[in-house]
Amino acid sequence: MPPRTRGGYTSSAPRRRPTGSERRRRVQLREVEPAADPDSVEHPQHDRDEHEEVFEGAPGGPIDRCILRSFDKHIAAKIWLGEDRAPLKLVNHGAKLQLWELDMERSRIYETVHRSGLASLTSCSHRVASRPMLSAFCERWQPETTTFHMPFGEMTITLDDVASILHIPVTGSMISFSQPLHVDDANALLVELLGTTDVDASRETEQCRSPSVRLLWLRDHFSTITDASSDDDVVFATRAFLLHLVGCTLFADKSATSVSVVYLELFRDLSMVDSYAWGAACLAYLYRQLTTATRFEAWIYEHFPEMFSSPDMSYTESRPRALRWRPHVIPDSLQSVRERLDRLQISEVCWEPYEDHRAEHPFPDIAWYSGCIKCGQVVEPYHPERVLRQFGYIQTIPPRPFTPPRPDRSSLLVQYWERWTDHLLTDQSRGRRCLYSGSGESVPEYMAWYDRISHRIVQPPQLRSGSTTDARSSLPSHAASTSDTRIARALTSLRHVISGGRDQSADYFWGALNEAHDILFGPDETTASHSTPSPAPACHSTPSPATHPFFSPPTFVYPPPASVDPPPSSDDPPPLVVPPPPASFAPPAPTSDPSAPAPDSTASTTVYVRSKRKKKT
Repeated sequence: MPPRTRGGYTSSAPRRRPTGSERRRRVQLREVEPAADPDSVEHPQHDRDEHEEVFEGAPGGPIDRCILRSFDKHIAAKIWLGEDRAPLKLVNHGAKLQLWELDMERSRIYETVHRSGLASLTSCSHRVASRPMLSAFCERWQPETTTFHMPFGEMTITLDDVASILHIPVTGSMISFSQPLHVDDANALLVELLGTTDVDASRETEQCRSPSVRLLWLRDHFSTITDASSDDDVVFATRAFLLHLVGCTLFADKSATSVSVVYLELFRDLSMVDSYAWGAACLAYLYRQLTTATRFEAWIYEHFPEMFSSPDMSYTESRPRALRWRPHVIPDSLQSVRERLDRLQISEVCWEPYEDHRAEHPFPDIAWYSGCIKCGQVVEPYHPERVLRQFGYIQTIPPRPFTPPRPDRSSLLVQYWERWTDHLLTDQSRGRRCLYSGSGESVPEYMAWYDRISHRIVQPPQLRSGSTTDARSSLPSHAASTSDTRIARALTSLRHVISGGRDQSADYFWGALNEAHDILFGPDETTASHSTPSPAPACHSTPSPATHPFFSPPTFVYPPPASVDPPPSSDDPPPLVVPPPPASFAPPAPTSDPSAPAPDSTASTTVYVRSKRKKKT
């Protein structure tokens, strides 16, 4: 019988003891084995970042791959390589909602729906949408950061946006399911909560080939129930209507015809429907669907009103903001919308669109929550620190986005969400408010950092309209965007002066012109950040919390720039400290007359006197 080895397996060859020379050789190998690098042990991701720092296939891609690690699979990378695609397919259920309306004969159902907090969804769905507009924004969505990467920074859909646009609750119990729903469990829910027979439930799920039911099936079986029906039938019809409502609005999927039965469990107790955080669940589901396709045109109309929106003049602020805009189809092509977004400036963005809406719908404090949001088995990170400008604060370099936990750890996520007041961004993390409302300011080093980790332009310059350059020509990764960055920053400085009127002092105008001149003709911060890691922290180097705020914890705070003082406690804007004029603005000293006095470099004002020589008679 062959001998048994140490692992329990048998070997055909007999086990042989190692010789003395072999043992000495093993000892020598252990002694010369290099010790593990402490940096590689503590930060195992940095070594990988050095190897995947540059994406050579797409010049418009990020230089530093510490954030967008999967950018080579992103649609923006394929567009840079000339692999274009058609506009995405959109799912629109606006017409289906009108097929099941709650009239006076169904007042009992309407009262329950109104108390649920979801009644506003019956009128917030647009019947038409622009495919090129939504497709162009989906191409800028990055799932690693759950934000849109625009030419001037990141933007995203916040809990404040959901609450203002839809008027649904964003606080309450998290919508969480312990495990995916099986078909047999779906049939049991249909029989128990909707009163159908086991045969009808099994036939419907078999036709859907999933634990789902068709929206048409719900309308055919329950839309005819009125107030004259029995109490049980009215309850069954109310649950069916709410399932039909969320399937057409909040949780619409790519099937375009069905809705999952798992949401029916949320309507078991109709008196507890308003206790769920429907807005947070909608946002988590929206983040996941933005990777493929979804509908979020109301958010685009609010933040980019000059580009895409068509307002409804009969709108009042007591209604949801989704009804403020008149849906229309933009006649532009997908390529033209891409180019419009590539040329987008900070001044064209409405950073705080709900200021007039606060009297009817105050700002929800939970919008400052930093953590994970969940909808069933979907878990997505929520990062308000990456879009501080949408809250009226100066944008700083945000910390690295965290990876969401597994959906099976629902108990921890629920406990974290229930204590959301303990996980709000602190005042230090929020930083300082913008000097002017809606100005979209950022710290000076933000754009240099953002230029390294993001792709600011989707449509390559050689493929733009009217361009005859070869699509495969090599371009520097950020050469086309450096001038745009300087112009945008200079316009932001000048816009503050223009909006202030004529009552400002001359020093205020001089300071703004001086700042704009330094931005336009000063050193290239982007180029400097590419060569040295100090201006813009590189993620593949060994970080230090004191010098690299990118690796600081979420409660970090950046030192305020020396040129801007923190705002005082009063509502008046703080006085602007104007530095003395730089040497580049001063005219050169005259050299024709050696007897002329030299200018005093320490004086605030220098007077130059040109001597006049008398002509000889």
